[in-house]
Amino acid sequence: MNTQELQAYLHEHIPLTQAMQISVLHATADGVTLSAPLAPNINHQETVFGGSASAVAILAAWALVHVRLRESGPDSRLVIQRNTITYERPMTSGFTARSSAPEPIQWDTFIRTLERRGRARILIRSVLECDGMRAGELEGEFVAFAERRGEAR
Repeated sequence: MNTQELQAYLHEHIPLTQAMQISVLHATADGVTLSAPLAPNINHQETVFGGSASAVAILAAWALVHVRLRESGPDSRLVIQRNTITYERPMTSGFTARSSAPEPIQWDTFIRTLERRGRARILIRSVLECDGMRAGELEGEFVAFAERRGEAR
C-alpha cells in the first residue's frame, strides 16, 4: 500500500481524516508519517487541540499495522484497545505523527498469535512533531481479529 492508496483509504473509511485535513507523507512497512494543519485542529489557545493530536498519533500507529497486515498478514480487522499519550509542548502550527515498525520478534509473535488464535495484540508507538521539534508520544495497543472466510475486509 503506497502513500496515495493509504490516504484514499483513510479518507474513504475514516471520514474524520478529511475534516482534519490529514495527509499521508510516508507509508511503508517500516513506518507511517501523517501530517495535519493547524487551522482545522485548533483550540481556544490557538494551538493544536489535544484530541486532534491524539487522533493523528493513533492513526499513524494504526496505519502502520494496517499497512503491514495488508502486505503480509492474514485478513483481519484492526482496532485500538488502549493508549497513553504524553504531550511535551504546545504545537502552534501544522504537525506530524510518525510511527515506526516494531522489533521483528514482536511482529513475528503478533502474526503467529493471530494465525493460531484468531486474535493478537501489538504495542506501537508514534511520535508527534511540530516545527522540527518533538511535541509528544503515543503508545497504543492494537488488536487484530482474524476474519473468517467470506467476511468483507
